[in-house]
Amino acid sequence: MSVYEFKVKNIRGSEVSLADYAGKLLLIVNTASMCGFTPQYDGLEALYQKYQDRGLVILGFPSNQFLAQEPGSDEEISEFCRLNHGVTFPLFSKIDVRGDHADPLFRYLTEAAPFRGFELDKEAGKKIQSAVEKFYPENVAGNEVKWNFTKFLVGRDGQVKGRFEPSVTPEELDPVIEAAL
Repeated sequence: MSVYEFKVKNIRGSEVSLADYAGKLLLIVNTASMCGFTPQYDGLEALYQKYQDRGLVILGFPSNQFLAQEPGSDEEISEFCRLNHGVTFPLFSKIDVRGDHADPLFRYLTEAAPFRGFELDKEAGKKIQSAVEKFYPENVAGNEVKWNFTKFLVGRDGQVKGRFEPSVTPEELDPVIEAAL
C-alpha cells in the first residue's frame, strides 16, 4: 500500500488522486489557521518555493479538531492562507485527522509512522504535551495525530519515510528534505 491509493478533495471540493503526485517527495501536514503553530505556513511555503523544482510538494490538510483552531470554511481557509502567508502549495478540504471520522489517508499515515513522543527538549514540545494532556487526555496514547502541524514525509515511491511532530519547524526539516531529494 502507498499514499497513491488515496483520493482526497482539494480546497475547491474537487476529487484528487494522490497518484497524481507519483514520483514526487511529499510533505503532508495537518494545518490550522488559529494555532500557535500557524506561522509555520511561512516556513512550509519557503520550503515549497525552494524545492518544488526538484520534486517537493507540500500538501496542507486543514483540521478543526484541536481547540477549534480551524473554524472557517474551505474558501475562508484558502483566502487566509493566501493573503496572510502567501501559500501556493496545494491545500485540501477540511477533514478529521484522528478519531472515528478520520480521513483514511491520515489513518494510513499514522499507522505507517507511529507516534514516537513529543520533543521534550524543546519548549514547544513541552507545551504541546501539556496542552494534549489538559484538553485531550484521550489523545496521549496511541499513534493518531496529537495536534495541528504534524508532518509526514512521503518518498517518491509513495511510502511514508517519517513523522515530525508540530514542534519540528519547517526550517529544521530543510536538511531532511534536501537529503531525501
